Amino acid sequence: MTPNGERPIESDPAHRASPVGEPVVRQNLTDDAARFDPADAESLAEAADVVGRFAENTAGGTDNVYMLRGAAACAALVRGEGSYKAAAERAGGEATVSFIRKWARVHDLPRSVRQYVALGEIVPTAAKHIARLSGEARFLLAWAVLDNGLTVREVRTAASAVNDGSSVAAALAELDVELGQIELSLSPALYRQLRRTAALADRAPDDVVEEALTAYFE
Repeated sequence: MTPNGERPIESDPAHRASPVGEPVVRQNLTDDAARFDPADAESLAEAADVVGRFAENTAGGTDNVYMLRGAAACAALVRGEGSYKAAAERAGGEATVSFIRKWARVHDLPRSVRQYVALGEIVPTAAKHIARLSGEARFLLAWAVLDNGLTVREVRTAASAVNDGSSVAAALAELDVELGQIELSLSPALYRQLRRTAALADRAPDDVVEEALTAYFE
């Protein structure tokens, strides 16, 4: 909730177009991930340098924030040069069109997904496959990763199945994962009230929670 009591809402959440290289979220802090300006020659040169080094080292190990900085540089370079091919030529070295495309898409994931990449709860290599999807599907797969601890291979398999025409639910079912299943921790008082309400209404607790959340999000 925001300070004025309103729920935060992502604008056009399935495909964002925010400034390239905005600081990313780690816990309750913002990190100084560089902001790249595709319209500024010096900033674009820095982005090209970052992309070149990023392609050689895939961002220096396991630092997720650093990997997101590399993704931001890829996105900036594409916007500044006008195409993936031109961006790859500008970066040089091991920065291929495929490499730049994949990481630029990671940068264009909605903030609500990228924040879990920054926190280390979704590894960047899994985020690359989530970014292959569009619209609602990318959210559903991202949340399934969080709730089920999917491996990068499983995320890749599910993303490929969805791109081949399967629903996210069907793709996850092939991995023995039920879409929408989530574990909740409640206070003892709320837990007691939920169980009591469900029992008196002869309903499953899941139904009571879903009804309450439906009303909340409306």
